[in-house]
Amino acid sequence: MSDPVLLVECPDDATALLTLNRPDRRNALTVALMEQLCETLHVLATEPSRRVVILNGAGPAFCAGLDLQESAELSTAEHGAEWVARTLQTLSQSPLVTIAAAHGAAFAGGAGLLSCCDFVMGTPELRIAFPEVRRGLVPALVGAILQDRLRDADLRELFFIGEPIDANRAQAMGLVQRIVPAERLLDEARTLAATILQGAPDAVRQTKRLLQELRSTAPAQRLSQALEFHKRARSSDEAREGIAAFFEHRAPKWR
Repeated sequence: MSDPVLLVECPDDATALLTLNRPDRRNALTVALMEQLCETLHVLATEPSRRVVILNGAGPAFCAGLDLQESAELSTAEHGAEWVARTLQTLSQSPLVTIAAAHGAAFAGGAGLLSCCDFVMGTPELRIAFPEVRRGLVPALVGAILQDRLRDADLRELFFIGEPIDANRAQAMGLVQRIVPAERLLDEARTLAATILQGAPDAVRQTKRLLQELRSTAPAQRLSQALEFHKRARSSDEAREGIAAFFEHRAPKWR
């Protein structure tokens, strides 16, 4: 019996650890792996107490991108591309806070996974690349994700040149937020998750939803839309508890 391509661990009711588990193929994305990743993210999002997902890769790399052996045939290439799009959309639109804990290489679709996460932690040895044009491909799907996240000049550098960039350059661009030693990677990701859990559950979800919706809102309408989010939050039970805890010098007790 073959090993599962995705490992799922739930150390507590609020956090889940997902591990891409094809280390012999540098966790290259197959349709089976993407199906399981999407299904797992959907299930986790339905669990009322689940709030944070950490995504990492087994073996020497985070993810080498799409499995080119599987997608070499034209008959399967289109199906694989559709699953890449579905995976990037599922990850980027998840109501859960997502943390990528990346090491080794994150290339093409693997770099796309990083781009969809709310936080990216990388080791000093991490290398990120979008080598699509060197294979006669267009980084269209990940380009749609990164359009609002990176400067146009940085996108052109990543996409036209196709060379790997190191963790420091990725951090300067905004692809990586924190660089941590390899032996501390998962521990630091768990610490970050615990810090996020100190926020009010619905307030964090609504904040993520606000940021997602503002991207597609005309600039002139953004303030009025944000005001509606503020009003709903201000009258919530979480706001009453958070303010009471502040004045009573105690930690808030979230439901």
